Amino acid sequence: MRIRQAGYPDIPSMAKMIGKLFSIELDFSADIAKQERALLALLGSETAAAFVATEGTSDTPIGMVTVQLTISTAQGGPSGLLEDMFVEKKYRGRGVATALVKAVEKWCLSRGADRVQLLVDLTNEGALKFYSSLDYKDTRMVCRRRFIH
Repeated sequence: MRIRQAGYPDIPSMAKMIGKLFSIELDFSADIAKQERALLALLGSETAAAFVATEGTSDTPIGMVTVQLTISTAQGGPSGLLEDMFVEKKYRGRGVATALVKAVEKWCLSRGADRVQLLVDLTNEGALKFYSSLDYKDTRMVCRRRFIH
């Protein structure tokens, strides 16, 4: 397995993976055009990155994750927001997700962030267990949203 920073040629594969992720997350709906547009913006941003996992000599992604920096007044500086973690089903349990999270953490540290946070669907027991195994803790905060038009 190899972890590398994602590039523009990875966008179609990544958008499909996000579609699979959104099929199990109750708050989101897949829209390939939206996902591709967002990934394009993300890859062009100085304050965001995406990583993909590949296997063997293939350059086709088998897993992915995105990360963006926010400015945290609590931390007094940048904080990482991990999103869009997905590993293709047949590659799960092989350390792919852990390697992707470690890539995010390394990227965040290199940009002065000393905290990584994320959102997890409360019904995704596998993800909850996975992040707990990496010492990610629950907070008393609740995510809220409102669509504005």
